Amino acid sequence: MRRVKKRIFAGCVCEQEIYNVSDGGKKPIEAKPRLRFANEEEREKHREGISRRNHARAFNANFSQSSLYSTLTLDDEHEVHSFPEARKIRDNYIRRLKYAYPDAVIFSYLGRGKNTHRIHLHMVSEGIPESDIVEKWGQGEIRRVEPLREHNYYNGVDHGRDYTGLANYLFDHWTKEQGGHRWKQTKNALKFEREDAEEVKRNYSETKPPIAPKGYILVDFMCTSYGYMYFKYVLSPPPKRRKQSLVNV
Repeated sequence: MRRVKKRIFAGCVCEQEIYNVSDGGKKPIEAKPRLRFANEEEREKHREGISRRNHARAFNANFSQSSLYSTLTLDDEHEVHSFPEARKIRDNYIRRLKYAYPDAVIFSYLGRGKNTHRIHLHMVSEGIPESDIVEKWGQGEIRRVEPLREHNYYNGVDHGRDYTGLANYLFDHWTKEQGGHRWKQTKNALKFEREDAEEVKRNYSETKPPIAPKGYILVDFMCTSYGYMYFKYVLSPPPKRRKQSLVNV
C-alpha cells in the first residue's frame, strides 16, 4: 500500500487530496474496509456529494469577479406552473443570449420561491453585458444582476475568489419535482484540472501540510479515520479596495 497525492485546480482554488492506493493499481483503497451503504438513501447521498463537489469545481473554473449573477422572475402574463414549461422558457432565453454572444459561458438553475412558490431562474454568466441580460429576458422582472464578489468569507476566513458557497446555494435549488439535471451549463464551459496522483514520502498533518502552489494560501483541512486527507488552498486574496469618497478633494 502506498500514499499518494493528487491536486485539483479550479479557478482560484487548489485542492490537494492524500490517500492510500494498492501497490498494483491506481484505484484508491482505504486503511479500513469500506462500509457498505445501509440503504439506497445513503447511496444517493454519496452520489449527491460527488456531484456537489464537481459542480463547485466547474463553477470556480469558469467564473470570476467579472462574471454576473442574475435572478429572473416570470410576470403574471408569462407565469408557468410546471418545470417542463419553465425549461422551455429558460432554453429559449439562453439560445437568444448565445446567438448574440457565442463565446459566453452560462450556468442556469430553476427553483421555486419559498413564499410565492412561483418558478424563477438563477443564472451566472461570463461574457454577456448586463444590458443584454435584461433586454433579452422579456418574461418578467429582473430581480438582480450583479458581479461576483472579489472577497468571499467562510468561517471568518477570506477565501478571495472562491465561489463554492454560491455554487452550493444554487446547487441546492433543485428539487425532485424538477427532475432531470440540477443545472444547465453551456457546452463551451471550461473543465477543472485534475492532475495525476503521485507518490509521497513524508507524513502530512494540519500543521505540516503539502507545500502550497506559488501565490496560494491554505484555508481548510480535513482528515478521516480512513487515512484520507484534504487540504484546500486559494489564490491569496487581493487587497480590499478602499471606497472612493463621494466628495472631490
